[in-house]
Amino acid sequence: MRAGPDDSSEQVTQALAGEPLTVEERRDGWARIRTAYDYPGWIREDALASGTGTEAGASPYDTTESRDGDPVAEARAYLGAPYEWGGLTEHGIDCSGLVHMAYRRLGRLIPRDADQQEAAATQIDEADAHPGDLVCFGEPGRAHHIAFWLGGRRILHATAREGVNAVVEEPLENVDARPLRFVRLREAS
Repeated sequence: MRAGPDDSSEQVTQALAGEPLTVEERRDGWARIRTAYDYPGWIREDALASGTGTEAGASPYDTTESRDGDPVAEARAYLGAPYEWGGLTEHGIDCSGLVHMAYRRLGRLIPRDADQQEAAATQIDEADAHPGDLVCFGEPGRAHHIAFWLGGRRILHATAREGVNAVVEEPLENVDARPLRFVRLREAS
């Protein structure tokens, strides 16, 4: 999915096979769509399949039924995957995409971008953080990077800093972005 109806426009996220989409507008071979988690973007009309949903078979991205599980374990399935801005798959994923997909694999839709994920969470003290909580980097309310807290001053995240371009587990100190906040996602209502 792109920010505008043009191949050179920034990739903002990806629409996965079988994902329910709403078409809001069509223009010059492009469709402005909105995902089930309310994310807008443009894709080529020829990429749209007839029908929507996941009725054609179970998918690891199926969001029709929530199940118990550990989002950190789901995120670890992406260890070593390359960093890709706007990516959502093992072929390329970004920091907020990793958090989004870890929860999505458990059947829970959460926002797509780091600042939206922070807004959907409750701030907690570092001393109260448990593995699976999130660490937000950047100004409050405007997180530009997000990671899973593992405890012991370690995080799991997708990063594209010099020398590292993948999903990794590493010490929190390796990320020099500040300020940082610890948050816990609220349960879906």
